[in-house]
Amino acid sequence: MAKKLVSDRQFSIRLACACVNISESGYRYVPLLSSENALVADWLLRLTEANKQWGFGLCFLYLRNVKGFSWNHKRVYRIYRELELNLRIKPRKRIKRDRPDALSVPLAKNQVWSMDFMSDTLADGRSLRTFNVIDDYNREGLAIDVDLSMPSARVIRSLEQVIEWRGKPSAIRCDNGPEYISNELVIWANNRHITLLYIQPGKPTQNAYVERFNRTVRHEWLNMHMFESVAQAQELATKWLWLYNNERPNTANCCAKGSLMNFYE
Repeated sequence: MAKKLVSDRQFSIRLACACVNISESGYRYVPLLSSENALVADWLLRLTEANKQWGFGLCFLYLRNVKGFSWNHKRVYRIYRELELNLRIKPRKRIKRDRPDALSVPLAKNQVWSMDFMSDTLADGRSLRTFNVIDDYNREGLAIDVDLSMPSARVIRSLEQVIEWRGKPSAIRCDNGPEYISNELVIWANNRHITLLYIQPGKPTQNAYVERFNRTVRHEWLNMHMFESVAQAQELATKWLWLYNNERPNTANCCAKGSLMNFYE
C-alpha cells in the first residue's frame, strides 16, 4: 500500500509510511535469502518424495551432514512447515508399567550382533522372509538376506558370509525361533567360539536394537516396493542397506543428533 501511494500519488516515503503505519526500514526491506529458500524447499520436496517415511529430523541431518549445507535448523523447519510436509504422528497409549533395565551397549565393534527374521509377500502371493543382522555397537546393518524360506543352514551361510569380510563376533543375540535353537546352529556357534544370547520368550524388547532396525526396514524399504521375485527383492535390499549405512543419518552415533531427532520427530 505504501509503495502504491509513492508510485501513484507521488507521496514521499515518510508520508506514505506514516499513512499506513509502518516504519521506513520496513518499507525499504529487501529479503536477501528468497532464492536460497527456494533451494531449501526444492531439497525438502525431493527428499520427502524419495523417502516417504523421513521426518524433518532425518531430512535436516541429511542436508547438513551428507550434503554439507549450512542452513540453520529453524529456517529449514519453518520452510518444512510451510510446505506442510509434517508426518502424521500416531498418538501413543501410555501404559503404566515398571521401567525395564537399559539394554547394555557394546564398547566396540563385533562384541555383540543381533539377528532376527521379518516376513512379507511377493506380488504373486508367496511368502517372503528376510534375515537381518546388525552390530549392536553402532547399529550398522551387516546383512539383509532374502529368500522364500530361511532354515538353519541358510542362517549359518549368511553369518559365514558376514564373518568373512567383517570378522567374528563374540556373541550373537537372538530370539527362540526354531532356526536359532536348532542343534545345527548351536554346534556351529560352539565350533566358532561364539556365544548365543537367547532372549526370554515373549520379550522382544530384550532384542531392541534389531527390532528398531526392523521397523526402519519395514517403513523405508518393504512398504515402499512390490516385489516380483526373490532376486529383485534381494537386489533392492542390498541397495537399501548400502544407503542405510552410508547416507541415511544414523542418530545412534551422536547424542546431539539424537536430541534433535527426538525434538522434531
